[in-house]
Amino acid sequence: MKRIHIRKPDIKGFFVKIKNLKREDIKRHFQEKKERRQRILEERRSSSRAKKMQPVYKWMNRLSLPLHFLLACVINFLIELISRLSFFEAWNYMVGTPLVFLYNAFLIFATFSIVYLVRRRVFARILLSVFWLFLGTCNGYLLTKRVTPFNAQDLKVLSDALELTGNYFNTFELIMIIIGVVALIFWIVSMWRRGGQFTGKMHRIIALGGVIVSFGACALLTDAAIDRRVISNYFGNIAFAYEDYGFPYCFSASLFNTGINEPSGYSEETMAEISNNGEITKSETGRSEDELPNIIFVQLESFFDPTEVEWLRFSEDPIPNLRKLFSEYSTGYFKVPSVGAGTANTEFEVLTGMSMRFFGPGEYPYKTYAKTKVLESAASALTSLGYGAEALHNNGGNFYSRAQVFNNMGFDHYTSKEFMNILQTTPKGWATDDILVPNIMESMDTTEGQDFVFTISVQGHGDYPTEPTLENPEIIVSGVEDEGKRNAWEYYVNEVYEMDKFVGQLIDAVESRNEPSVIVFYGDHLPTMDLESSDLKSKYLYNTNYVIWDNIGLEKKDGNIASYQIMADVFERLDIHSGTVFNYHQQRQSTKNYLADLELLQYDIMYGEQYVYEESGAPITEGHMVMGVKDAEITEAVSQLDGSYSIYGSNFTKQSKVYINGEKQDTKFLNNTRLELEESELNEGDTVMVAQVGSSNTIFRTSKTYEYRNGSLTEVPEDPDAPENGRQAFVSEEEAEEE
Repeated sequence: MKRIHIRKPDIKGFFVKIKNLKREDIKRHFQEKKERRQRILEERRSSSRAKKMQPVYKWMNRLSLPLHFLLACVINFLIELISRLSFFEAWNYMVGTPLVFLYNAFLIFATFSIVYLVRRRVFARILLSVFWLFLGTCNGYLLTKRVTPFNAQDLKVLSDALELTGNYFNTFELIMIIIGVVALIFWIVSMWRRGGQFTGKMHRIIALGGVIVSFGACALLTDAAIDRRVISNYFGNIAFAYEDYGFPYCFSASLFNTGINEPSGYSEETMAEISNNGEITKSETGRSEDELPNIIFVQLESFFDPTEVEWLRFSEDPIPNLRKLFSEYSTGYFKVPSVGAGTANTEFEVLTGMSMRFFGPGEYPYKTYAKTKVLESAASALTSLGYGAEALHNNGGNFYSRAQVFNNMGFDHYTSKEFMNILQTTPKGWATDDILVPNIMESMDTTEGQDFVFTISVQGHGDYPTEPTLENPEIIVSGVEDEGKRNAWEYYVNEVYEMDKFVGQLIDAVESRNEPSVIVFYGDHLPTMDLESSDLKSKYLYNTNYVIWDNIGLEKKDGNIASYQIMADVFERLDIHSGTVFNYHQQRQSTKNYLADLELLQYDIMYGEQYVYEESGAPITEGHMVMGVKDAEITEAVSQLDGSYSIYGSNFTKQSKVYINGEKQDTKFLNNTRLELEESELNEGDTVMVAQVGSSNTIFRTSKTYEYRNGSLTEVPEDPDAPENGRQAFVSEEEAEEE
């Protein structure tokens, strides 16, 4: 029997070689490696199998265009198979709408024209195929977590989405995704090394012309397909649009078709007529200052009345507080622009009065416009009448770029989760909504007059676990045969039950202030529960519910309303006429060309010449918002026996981070009065401060800065050139833009 001898590694010799390595040796090594690679390729080309395949390759090169189209058809079918998670649905789509299928295949085919620009054509084909299949896989996977398909706007909120991966993916899924991506990268690199090269003469000018012709043909074919109604450039329902018009087209449309295109008939004269010569820009009210009420809007995450589902049954009413409000105050269905996702777009419609129907498919105006440009809103409309404008959200301040958006909309303060001492979360990790009540009260205390408060809740956020999660649920759900779906519904309904408690708590807190007030509660969209219109009493997937509570004796007027009309309706009930778009709704709703003129008005304000503001001037020219309403405070820094330091003070949260000499430290949150520094060291003369830090290390607000000497802290005088506390994030962004 042979023995296996393991050769002892010559470590010393290895380092000697490295030490004596010369530049010529390195060049020779790579030259030999290149020559060895050439020999291998030559051997492959000279092999008997290669010689047998040469006639085949020759014909494949001649027929590359039809073969590309065939490959595009295969890829298109696989994309739809992955997206629909059903072979039969993908097949029915292909044979049921062949023109749509072939059009999408042509879009993929056009991208394959790029391969003629390079010699590594096999690798280029593989890379393009992987690209399209990767997009399709992303879409298919996201559709298992939500209703809204994968679109270009997801790429714009990618940094925000990465913050929430733990809420959407379990550990096993994250590990498998990472392994899959790494394996794919290794395979692509391997194919690059192994793939052959085109040996014929390259005609890159002709190839470039072919690429231009291919993409030009795509544009012409798209226009023709829209004209013949094979596809549509308006997605009333983005989920249905992806099913009807195919993933390649819909994703491409979401990537390139953003904003509002100039409507037909847009001119200064047309806008003068629509604005009634500037009359709709006026800001006025028929109420005296003492009669003006606080106006509070509360957007309830994924909320609707669960009893709207025809077949669901409950052990008791899941929304007793709201049910009572429905019977006593104005209520009805609330028509929103999305299903299962798209919270920010419902917000946008409510706050601006603008309709999402005129924007690109799947677009988030928060990301494409309001993040970087000022835009009048309910906040600017009401501050012109002396209101304070407060925004609150028990989730991250940067999510959907809300901090920048609310600043550009004219809010005074924005209190996000970075400023909330959140101790209670749902089993899925979202903050419970009861934390909003004391923070709303604190925000309203910042002004002596009336307040406009816009609140976004998060407790009802999906996804909803199919495994039993609640030990002792308050509400038992029945009527669902599938155990997993029943668990998901039971989880959701019990979160709604908790949200209903929050509604009651907020009304009690507002009533205790003895101030005239109006509160509007509404759901932003239906939950991600695979509901169909036939499952609902309203037979419409875009209906949630709303109710308008008040303590000023408003008449109960029930009716269904769209989210972009709700603010104008509430203003009308309160005899408030402020905000260009809100005034437009009050004057023009139910009149001829109402929607067509609304599109013109939205275009003029956002992308046009702003003719509507010529007489009065723009209602908002720059933001002035401050993050949070109170500072974190430091009282002392105590050295512990184990070498760590304790920072004592007040108003600390889980997002409070200690900075020493301007550098962020690993900070452990113990409670709202104590932070721990387990790995940091404080030396004589070091400066210490605490900051409320959002995602991407965004500093939203800071405490005062202190100098550490002899175990005590001395306040450092403020820099007169420093930005106002709470505006650090906006000032740094403005400076970056100037650079």
